[in-house]
Amino acid sequence: MALNSTLVKSTVVAALGGLLFGFDTAVIAGATSALSGFFHLTPGGLGLTVSIALWGTVVGALAAGIPGDRYGRRDSLRVTAILYLVSALGCAFAWNWSMLVCFRFVGGLAIGASSVLGPMYIAEIAPAKWRGRLVGCFQFNVVAGILLAYFSNYVVGLAAPGAAEWRWKLGVSAAPAALFFVMLFLIPRSPRWLAEKGRTAEARAVLEQIGEERVDEELNDIVAAAQLERQYGQERLFSARNRFPLFLAVSIAMFNQLSGINAILYYLNDIFAKAGFTKVSGDLQAVAIGATNLLFTMIAMSIIDRVGRRTLMAIGSVGTAACLAGVAVVFWMGRHEGLLVWLLIGFIASFAFSQGSVIWVYISEVFPTAVRGKGQSLGSSTHWIMNALISWGFPIVAASSKAAPFVFFSAMMVLQLIVVLSVYPETKGVSLEDMERKLAAGR
Repeated sequence: MALNSTLVKSTVVAALGGLLFGFDTAVIAGATSALSGFFHLTPGGLGLTVSIALWGTVVGALAAGIPGDRYGRRDSLRVTAILYLVSALGCAFAWNWSMLVCFRFVGGLAIGASSVLGPMYIAEIAPAKWRGRLVGCFQFNVVAGILLAYFSNYVVGLAAPGAAEWRWKLGVSAAPAALFFVMLFLIPRSPRWLAEKGRTAEARAVLEQIGEERVDEELNDIVAAAQLERQYGQERLFSARNRFPLFLAVSIAMFNQLSGINAILYYLNDIFAKAGFTKVSGDLQAVAIGATNLLFTMIAMSIIDRVGRRTLMAIGSVGTAACLAGVAVVFWMGRHEGLLVWLLIGFIASFAFSQGSVIWVYISEVFPTAVRGKGQSLGSSTHWIMNALISWGFPIVAASSKAAPFVFFSAMMVLQLIVVLSVYPETKGVSLEDMERKLAAGR
């Protein structure tokens, strides 16, 4: 099956949620110093300002599976677009710290929901041989959003310095949020969701739209899987049949954050400041790291369906562990700060090449259709809970020991390597229906 225009358009539009996801999570890095000064924040207050959005992502991720299963993935994404828009405008015009925190929480709801619904929608419209690359488009847009946020911070810092600088930095994402909402009216529903609801004629029409060559065979497989799920009745996510998928989703989500990736991205400018870089040079270093993130995500996307998810994870574990250990040594010795940029670039490259590109693909693959929404929500919410805890605690721990967080992150990546090599199955080239049967058997 070749890619056709409807399949590509549907993937790109759904992945726009990833662009906003990346932008909104990283843009705060350029505003932390200004917010600390403007609102007179303590390290704990700054940690709460950054992490409150992440607690919103936990709620958004946990809740997204319910409307996603009931009303459909596409229609639920429209709600996330509205939340992104409200958050951007609210942060830009926040009249006190409490309101800023509230609107950042709203943005977190959107990020958490889109991290569930976007990959799930793409996985359900994508053919097996293209699924890794197409779902990977979501992660590509996440890192593109991160790079865009860093570049936007740099440009806004030059164009609008002063007391209002942070307002422009946090509010500029209102434009892509509005575009996302409009574009969601131009793509079809998920054929697997339609089949699950008994709307087989509509599911057939969507399969034809996206260029499926074996429409009848594919539809029969989808319907058969849906009927099998109905035989289980209202299957609970936490059941013996789902034990192995649950472990895979929760563990990959935890390790993703135990690498320290988001804490490093959120506090990147502060990390460079501790190493002696100026504000402008720190912004430029952040752009270089964002560009590295994008480049290596593109490389991983191009080979994920050939090399496989498990192999990429193993390679990345080695690279991230080594680079994080190097950062810890630099801060512990208090010398060779010039190496810090290169070590962080190496870390970002290793992360983007591995778990950064794999996580949303893997979680979207391992659950049965009947509980995919709930399973995606659980995996995503685990990711965001860990993110919030680590991002809140990072400035507090780093204030007492700049090296300590990086020692911990490096050790977690060594543990990840052991778990991946001993437990994780390969999922490349396997249909969602065959994956369901394989993982239900615990293999």
